[in-house]
Amino acid sequence: MLSNNEKEATIVEVTINGEVRSLVGNPPAVGEEMPHFKVFDKNDEKIKTRFLFGKPTLISVVPDINTSVCSIQTKKFNEEVDKYTGANFLTVSTNTIADQQKWCAAENVEHMQLVSDHEESFGYALKLLIPEEGILARSVWVMDAEGKITYREICPEIVAEPDYDAAIAALKQLL
Repeated sequence: MLSNNEKEATIVEVTINGEVRSLVGNPPAVGEEMPHFKVFDKNDEKIKTRFLFGKPTLISVVPDINTSVCSIQTKKFNEEVDKYTGANFLTVSTNTIADQQKWCAAENVEHMQLVSDHEESFGYALKLLIPEEGILARSVWVMDAEGKITYREICPEIVAEPDYDAAIAALKQLL
């Protein structure tokens, strides 16, 4: 029987409503360095991995901001942002910047930084891209101020919510 860490290290597929989808590779494990990636903020400015160093970071990954579970996940972490001023919070999706900003305006989400992986740099770097769908696997990542991954949850079923409490607890350990 595999331990939880061994199970985590071997996830290369997820399901969408029970149908298996393959990821582009094997996502990094806890203890590894966060891979180099670039995403784009609401002003179409690049955010690179190294820009996040210096503070612990929680990265919430959603497949499509315009779906109910992704909306719930993003709002849930948005509620936490102000409590942890010593941390970075990002939500990543492959949605366009315009789609993300429309969603933020409609949902009154002001503090969570939504970033676009429309170039799929993040998806390929973290091996979270589901190529047939052009979306990212739902997951939550916490990295320390030096860029080491200290927590990850890749939801085996893409329409299921992550464990918010476990992710926040992992972030709190770094503050």
